[in-house]
Amino acid sequence: MTLDFEPVNDVTGRGEAKSNLDLLARLFPDAVIDGTVDIDVLRDLLGDDAAPSSAEAFGLRWPGMAEARRLSTLPATGTLLPMPGESVAWDTTRNIVIEGDNLEVLRLLRRGRTNYQADVIYIDPPYNTGSDDFVYADKRATSQSEHEAAAGQRDEEGALQTGRGSDRAQDRRAGASRHTKWLSMMYPRLLVAHHLLKETGVIIVAIDDTEQARLKLLLDRVFGAENFVANVIWQGGRKNDSRYVSVGHDYMIIYAKNESSLREKGVRWREERSADEATREAAKTAWAESGQDQKKATTLMKAWISALPEGHPAKENNRFYEFEPDGRVFRKRDISWPGGGGPRYDVVHPVTGLPVKVPSRGWIYSKPERMQQDIDAGLIVWGKDHNEYINRKTYLDSEEGVVPTSVFEKKRTSASKSLDSLLAPGVFDFPKDVNVLSRWLGLVTEGSKDALVLDFFAGSGSTGHAVMDLNAADGGNRRYILVQLDESVDKDGYDTIADITRERLRRAGRQIAAKQTPDAPDIDTGFRSYRLATSNVRAWDGTPDQLDLLGAVDNLVTGRTTDDLLVEMMLRLGVDLTTPLETREVAGSTLYNLAGTLFAYFGTDITVERANEVAKVLVTWRDEDPGDADTTVVVRDTGFVDSAAKLNFAAAVEQAGFTTVRSL
Repeated sequence: MTLDFEPVNDVTGRGEAKSNLDLLARLFPDAVIDGTVDIDVLRDLLGDDAAPSSAEAFGLRWPGMAEARRLSTLPATGTLLPMPGESVAWDTTRNIVIEGDNLEVLRLLRRGRTNYQADVIYIDPPYNTGSDDFVYADKRATSQSEHEAAAGQRDEEGALQTGRGSDRAQDRRAGASRHTKWLSMMYPRLLVAHHLLKETGVIIVAIDDTEQARLKLLLDRVFGAENFVANVIWQGGRKNDSRYVSVGHDYMIIYAKNESSLREKGVRWREERSADEATREAAKTAWAESGQDQKKATTLMKAWISALPEGHPAKENNRFYEFEPDGRVFRKRDISWPGGGGPRYDVVHPVTGLPVKVPSRGWIYSKPERMQQDIDAGLIVWGKDHNEYINRKTYLDSEEGVVPTSVFEKKRTSASKSLDSLLAPGVFDFPKDVNVLSRWLGLVTEGSKDALVLDFFAGSGSTGHAVMDLNAADGGNRRYILVQLDESVDKDGYDTIADITRERLRRAGRQIAAKQTPDAPDIDTGFRSYRLATSNVRAWDGTPDQLDLLGAVDNLVTGRTTDDLLVEMMLRLGVDLTTPLETREVAGSTLYNLAGTLFAYFGTDITVERANEVAKVLVTWRDEDPGDADTTVVVRDTGFVDSAAKLNFAAAVEQAGFTTVRSL
């Protein structure tokens, strides 16, 4: 029996360099020799699809790009410290708010495998204002002189090699350096975020004109141009002091993780028309006043629509609504392929038995079987014979909804006023509109009530607020993970933006809960707060040279608790931070039980007697509610007073059937 338990820190996470190498070794063992990749062999194995090293490839590139990409593959070296005192409903909530640099936090979450696979990522990153004070300076962004050197504009002695130093040349160099800095900040974060998105997930990135074009190319590189969905324009107001054009819009660039998977699932984003409720009420009135007569009811309905003022949302298209014999209201819809080039096949008229006319753009459904489903469901409006075109029926009381447009208008001032009333005037500038976020989060998740939403540029916390609003509206169980840098602010009562984030969520949660009716389902208005910190264990950098973290007795950072150690262990093993937790005091320290699948004990001065006591409680507790999954035990490696105590513990847990024992 060995006394060496497998170190927790020896686990490799997705997307990290070691994990990528292991994956290549499994796929192409001939190309990986002694732990290194032979690029020439790999190129041979890939055949004609591998571009030569000298190839001129299409796409966005900038000095420092390779280093930014490398940063995404590094393992996380920090940990998160739990902060129950600044949280809300710590024991029951599944929402998470993390303060700290989001690149390191994302690398920590990446270990979580399926636990943090988001249905939607929404981020509103800092717009590139050109300021020299860049808060996300991760030692990866090049200075202007470094950029010029990398771009070949300076020689080894630092002398400029291009132009004569004209103002325009200087502006171009400074501008390129500015964009380089911003791109090198965004690139590794997006690469890690890609791992945190479900295959059916969607990412939405807000941006303005300064970096929109470069961000679009960057997202093409990270998520694939084939997964681009839309570039939504949000018109937020008018700027009458503009010199040339009032630029009052922002963008929301939307990509799918795998658009083909959405297509295969038949995903279609739809939302209720804003005027549908008024139209439904008018239809009920018309049906009643007509004495349930189809033609009279249709006439009354058209009269109601005609009387509406121009611009009223209920006036658009509603003039085409008709009544069924049972009083249901429908509208005829086009049944041709958008944009043309759709499939062409025979659809037989039920009376004449001959094929009806095929639209010039082809059918909207790619397969005849899908068309037959609508025919069988009575959703086709037939002409009097096969010489007339057919239409689809869309019922007013159906949930089909309308396709969202790529341009919408919503004044941004309303978001600022709302936040001012919740916190205080001027606490946070330019917050995002909660109603806009709720709308788009609901749309891209198809109204899923269990969606996980990730925002790693949390700002004032609008995304978390929007998630709670959605849950309050439909009784959902959506959860959020927010990450915000500990950026200093000069605001009364707040030291950092993260302080504002947490306080906004506290007040919004109380406000939402107060509006719930007594019979409404409980919604999660709490959050667990964590702060990014260096590892509890000294000197771990994730490399094979430092696997024996606990070789010294005094190996923990002063002031850290066993709760802190538990969180670090959970992060390294990829355990969800909101996993149900129970504790029992055993032999002078806490024994943690994470949903019966993982036990952790970080006690010290463990003698033979204490080791036996801990092992006995472990077995008893596990057997109280035995599960099918293999149970892992994690212990503090330096907690045993001698090898005899460690040997006794190892023998006891092995005899009890615990197959996986790790050390921290």
